[in-house]
Amino acid sequence: MTQVRSRDTGWALYKQLLGYVKPHWVSFLVAIVGYAIYAASSTALAEMMKRLIDGIQSPDAAFRLLLPLFVVFMFAARGLGTFLGTYFMSNVARNVVHALRCNVFNHMLHLPGRFFDSHSSGHLVSRVTYHVEQVTGAATNAITILLREGLFVLGLLSYLLWTNWMLTLLFLAVTPLIGGVVSYASKRFRRISQRIQDSMGDVTHVASEALTGYRVVRTHGAEEYEKARFARASDYNRQQKMKEALTKAVSTPVIQLLIAVSLALLVWLAMSPALLDNMTPGEFVAFITAASLMAKPVRQLTEINSEIQKGIAAAGELFGLLQEPVEPDSGTREPARLQGRIQLRNVSFRYAEDQPEVLKHIDLMIEPGEMVAIVGRSGSGKTTLTGLLPRFYRPTAGEVLIDGVPIDQYRLSPLREQIALVSQQVTLFNASVANNIAYGVPEAERDSIKAAATAAYAHEFIDRLPDGYDTIVGDNGVMLSGGQRQRLAIARAIFKDAPLLILDEATSALDTESERYIQRALEEVCRGRTTLVIAHRLSTIERADRILVMEQGRIVEQGSHAELLAHNGAYAALHRLQFQEDVAS
Repeated sequence: MTQVRSRDTGWALYKQLLGYVKPHWVSFLVAIVGYAIYAASSTALAEMMKRLIDGIQSPDAAFRLLLPLFVVFMFAARGLGTFLGTYFMSNVARNVVHALRCNVFNHMLHLPGRFFDSHSSGHLVSRVTYHVEQVTGAATNAITILLREGLFVLGLLSYLLWTNWMLTLLFLAVTPLIGGVVSYASKRFRRISQRIQDSMGDVTHVASEALTGYRVVRTHGAEEYEKARFARASDYNRQQKMKEALTKAVSTPVIQLLIAVSLALLVWLAMSPALLDNMTPGEFVAFITAASLMAKPVRQLTEINSEIQKGIAAAGELFGLLQEPVEPDSGTREPARLQGRIQLRNVSFRYAEDQPEVLKHIDLMIEPGEMVAIVGRSGSGKTTLTGLLPRFYRPTAGEVLIDGVPIDQYRLSPLREQIALVSQQVTLFNASVANNIAYGVPEAERDSIKAAATAAYAHEFIDRLPDGYDTIVGDNGVMLSGGQRQRLAIARAIFKDAPLLILDEATSALDTESERYIQRALEEVCRGRTTLVIAHRLSTIERADRILVMEQGRIVEQGSHAELLAHNGAYAALHRLQFQEDVAS
């Protein structure tokens, strides 16, 4: 599978991510102020130690009163700073994640059909769920620790420089070594994080396929095969997670050891007689306290590196996806209700440059209100041909016209509003029957919904459901039979009242009785509409105005049912073959 990745550097990606913070700059500013208060009050601990030691040597009444008040004020300020920083930064971060998640989802809804053909649904769902949560780590925990502990470290460094700048510079001599370790760990974290994200997509994909198709899995006795497939995907994810844990487990102690060595050197130097002579006992204790306090924030700052790198790797995937071009919609024409005249002029189509042509030089004219059936063997290009009308695909050569206008000149959304589609793979949503029929029309009138259901011969079985039209149908209509799902999909197409109707194997899932009902419904629905019917069972399209026979991307025959049988060509051969199959069954 082709991976969508941004090639930007880590800093460029992080800047893009921080761009989502701009609308929430007030909360961000309050959080920074809160962390500044936290850093200042925490740094004051060293100053408190200095005054405590010096005050013990020369105590007075004022000192005895002020020092406890100073302690209370310092911890109160620290608590206030922690609250302001944590709450308002979380507010910013969750808004950032919400905006990013919605942007990614909204963008995917407008990507062309070819994108979905080349990406599994499991990997795409993983981007909206797992990848965005990785960004949460970089946008929430990482920024929180970066600001809180970063400002604390700056405060401590300032205090150390103010107390004894020479010792502080010696203490900072170890910084380049720490920087080297962090740099190496960053690159490794980011590389491993990308593999983890890919493997999570594989885990989601395998699980989704096996659980959705559980009937096929069980009837084929493929439980062990699917268990092994899932275990392989999960084990690869585990391996990458362990590599990440190993990198983190090694880099953090190494950095802590470097800090400990520098602290030990600092203590040894600070205790030299020459330096002790120039410092009061309070200053000496304050200096050592401030230096010791740096260990915890520096450790936390190095530990967030893995979170930041995971977030940057996930951001690379997400921003790469957001850079994918959406469906082209350069049309400016707002169609009124279409008459339904369809014309294809020398149309050819291939799915990719290196793929063979699926459609080859198709010339076709369909008059308004005409019912045209398309038949042929699997892979002959029937579904691809009808997919050109709602612009799921764009022809690689030639042009498609509706009512004499090239379809590229129509605005995409209004064009699709005038096309109803019922496919072999029925899609129902985990909502009520009424909401599935009136999909996309939240405030639809119940009478209109019932009229559409009645026309599709669905009202009778809907009325017998526990809650009638308010019955929840389950995931993809799992609570309904195949025929009932198909009739609901046809009711949805009838409710839409579109002038163009595409029926892609719409009666394939029906029993004989349901098919008879649907045939009557379709005859009623097709009146006054241009209808394209893709049919496998030839008995369902005998009354079509015209039948097209396709082979290997070409229209090889066309005419009425009687004409094509009399011609004794490809259609007659298909008809004889199906008749023999029906007799045998």
